[in-house]
Amino acid sequence: MFTQRFSSTPRGARLARHLAVHQLHAWGVPYGTDVSDAVGLIVGELAANAVTHGRVPGRDFELTLTRLADRARTEVTDARTGPPYPPDPGGVGASRPLGERGRGLLPAEALAERWEVVDREPPAKTVRAEVGVDRDCAGH
Repeated sequence: MFTQRFSSTPRGARLARHLAVHQLHAWGVPYGTDVSDAVGLIVGELAANAVTHGRVPGRDFELTLTRLADRARTEVTDARTGPPYPPDPGGVGASRPLGERGRGLLPAEALAERWEVVDREPPAKTVRAEVGVDRDCAGH
């Protein structure tokens, strides 16, 4: 398991993405593989959402990666709860193709085997997504 807190800034979101694919590589999921790219995209978008929509001044967001036998679990936790709530799995609508916003949960919807939004204490929420890992990837 890998857990790290990041500043709720665009730089923090970029760093979370880079550290996520680095950690996967350390666990035997090489850079540039479908799994690494999918997790990197999911972490990047969820972290950007945490910075944009879940930011509470003075509070960081947290990334947790867990390498399970057949999947990689990504959890991004921010400090905001309550409305507006993220859509449920299956309820993510399409964004405008050239729009700058509205893609945040599309990677989770498209690339994850499953994902969910979970309320946490103290007031916080976690978006959790799981991506299947090929058996060819070594390490645990």
